[in-house]
Amino acid sequence: MDERDDRRRARAGLPIRIHPLREAPPDNLRAYTTDAERWNMVVDLTLQAWDIAGLELPDYTRSSAPIRVRRLHDPT
Repeated sequence: MDERDDRRRARAGLPIRIHPLREAPPDNLRAYTTDAERWNMVVDLTLQAWDIAGLELPDYTRSSAPIRVRRLHDPT
Protein backbone atom coordinates (compact mmCIF):
# COMPACT_ATOMS: atom_id res chain seq x y z
CA MET A 1 0.00 0.00 0.00
CA ASP A 2 1.21 3.46 -0.74
CA GLU A 3 0.93 6.81 0.97
CA ARG A 4 -2.23 7.74 -0.96
CA ASP A 5 -3.99 4.62 0.33
CA ASP A 6 -2.95 5.50 3.88
CA ARG A 7 -4.38 9.02 3.51
CA ARG A 8 -7.59 7.65 1.95
CA ARG A 9 -8.09 5.31 4.91
CA ALA A 10 -7.42 8.17 7.34
CA ARG A 11 -10.11 10.28 5.65
CA ALA A 12 -12.67 7.47 5.64
CA GLY A 13 -13.32 7.81 9.37
CA LEU A 14 -13.70 11.58 9.47
CA PRO A 15 -17.06 12.87 10.73
CA ILE A 16 -18.03 14.80 7.61
CA ARG A 17 -21.48 16.02 6.70
CA ILE A 18 -22.15 17.53 3.29
CA HIS A 19 -25.04 19.95 2.81
CA PRO A 20 -25.86 22.37 0.02
CA LEU A 21 -25.29 25.88 1.37
CA ARG A 22 -28.97 26.79 1.27
CA GLU A 23 -29.89 23.61 3.14
CA ALA A 24 -27.19 23.65 5.81
CA PRO A 25 -28.45 22.79 9.29
CA PRO A 26 -28.70 25.73 11.68
CA ASP A 27 -25.86 24.53 13.91
CA ASN A 28 -24.79 27.23 16.28
CA LEU A 29 -21.81 25.95 18.19
CA ARG A 30 -21.90 29.03 20.39
CA ALA A 31 -25.07 27.71 21.96
CA TYR A 32 -23.40 24.68 23.50
CA THR A 33 -19.60 25.12 23.38
CA THR A 34 -17.14 27.51 24.96
CA ASP A 35 -14.68 29.69 23.09
CA ALA A 36 -11.88 27.38 24.22
CA GLU A 37 -13.71 24.29 22.94
CA ARG A 38 -14.27 25.90 19.54
CA TRP A 39 -10.62 26.96 19.39
CA ASN A 40 -9.54 23.39 20.16
CA MET A 41 -11.84 22.12 17.39
CA VAL A 42 -10.09 24.43 14.91
CA VAL A 43 -6.66 23.29 16.08
CA ASP A 44 -7.66 19.60 15.82
CA LEU A 45 -9.17 20.05 12.35
CA THR A 46 -6.10 21.97 11.17
CA LEU A 47 -3.71 19.28 12.38
CA GLN A 48 -5.87 16.55 10.80
CA ALA A 49 -5.99 18.43 7.49
CA TRP A 50 -2.20 18.77 7.32
CA ASP A 51 -1.81 15.10 8.26
CA ILE A 52 -4.33 13.89 5.68
CA ALA A 53 -2.68 16.05 3.04
CA GLY A 54 0.57 14.27 3.85
CA LEU A 55 2.30 17.57 4.53
CA GLU A 56 4.33 18.74 7.46
CA LEU A 57 3.26 21.74 9.48
CA PRO A 58 5.07 24.87 8.32
CA ASP A 59 7.59 26.26 10.77
CA TYR A 60 7.78 29.87 9.62
CA THR A 61 6.89 32.74 11.92
CA ARG A 62 3.54 34.42 11.62
CA SER A 63 5.16 37.61 10.35
CA SER A 64 6.68 35.72 7.42
CA ALA A 65 3.57 33.68 6.56
CA PRO A 66 2.83 33.64 2.81
CA ILE A 67 -0.35 35.70 2.54
CA ARG A 68 -1.89 38.21 0.19
CA VAL A 69 -3.94 41.10 1.55
CA ARG A 70 -6.87 42.02 -0.66
CA ARG A 71 -8.94 45.04 0.21
CA LEU A 72 -12.69 44.99 -0.40
CA HIS A 73 -12.41 47.97 -2.73
CA ASP A 74 -9.47 46.45 -4.67
CA PRO A 75 -10.70 45.39 -8.14
CA THR A 76 -7.84 42.88 -8.68
